[in-house]
Amino acid sequence: MTNKSLSEINHTIENELKEFNKLFSQALKSKVALLELITRYLHRQKGKKIRPLLVLLSSNVCGGIKERSYRGAALVEMLHTATLVHDDVVDNAETRRSFPSINAVWKNKIAVLMGDYLLSRGLMLAVDGNDFDFLRVITNTVKRMSEGELLQINKTRKLNIDEETYFRIISDKTASLLSTCCEIGARASTEEMEKIYAMRDFGENLGIAFQIRDDILDYIGTKKIFGKPLGGDIKEKKITLPLIYALKQSPKEENKKIIRLIKNGAKKSDVDEVISFVKKYDGISYADKVAAEYTNRALNSLKIFDESESRNALESLVSFVVERIN
Repeated sequence: MTNKSLSEINHTIENELKEFNKLFSQALKSKVALLELITRYLHRQKGKKIRPLLVLLSSNVCGGIKERSYRGAALVEMLHTATLVHDDVVDNAETRRSFPSINAVWKNKIAVLMGDYLLSRGLMLAVDGNDFDFLRVITNTVKRMSEGELLQINKTRKLNIDEETYFRIISDKTASLLSTCCEIGARASTEEMEKIYAMRDFGENLGIAFQIRDDILDYIGTKKIFGKPLGGDIKEKKITLPLIYALKQSPKEENKKIIRLIKNGAKKSDVDEVISFVKKYDGISYADKVAAEYTNRALNSLKIFDESESRNALESLVSFVVERIN
């Protein structure tokens, strides 16, 4: 598996991505001036467009990119953008991709309505194209993402997340959308369930590997993924895999002390102590090993497909997403 930059991966379906961008822009057009203004503002916040890329590459691997593939890619990107807008409201976030967030510029009420608009436009796009199989997949994804978020909020209050609960949260919150991208991409170009399930599993395992790696970064002092600050999860009382494992390995008294530090709202010195604790009890190396297992599962899911430029691009995308988003 050769490491490639995102631009090199994109280059394999450059014309198709241009076609997607055209459809995406057209689908968001509105006669309401405020909506047009906010939509233009969103277009300026150029994301990496990993999700539409996954849809289109999955389609190509399973039989070729069709008209339905573009609608599927637009649907998942609208859902993803809607969840980001809503997340910023929930988190009181001031910025998104180095721009002031929608809620910071237009306040919460408009941000919530904008998120609703994006989601409804995506659903209407699928309805207009008679893509009812997409709707079944995407509505289940919205349910899973909401359940994952609410489960995490509830468990964060009690600080009692075990490994099984952690995997359920990240599977629902993060992996479900990547899994959906790949499943919709496959459904757009094939009816062979073996291929559809293989792509769905690829996305699920990729999403879990990505989230574990992202959680590791909270402890190792890098801002590689989304400019993530050191110890951010600890300050937000999020119990992730490195800490879960370290707590399981440590003596009871030490365990209680760390939980108390987090519960009381960890200061800078407390954050440093929690990070040292996680390193002492091999939380990072354990989480790294588990992330590698899920990475291998993702790559193994692709083995049923013939060797092709798109399959190679998906393999390279695994390396990019899991190891070196910057």
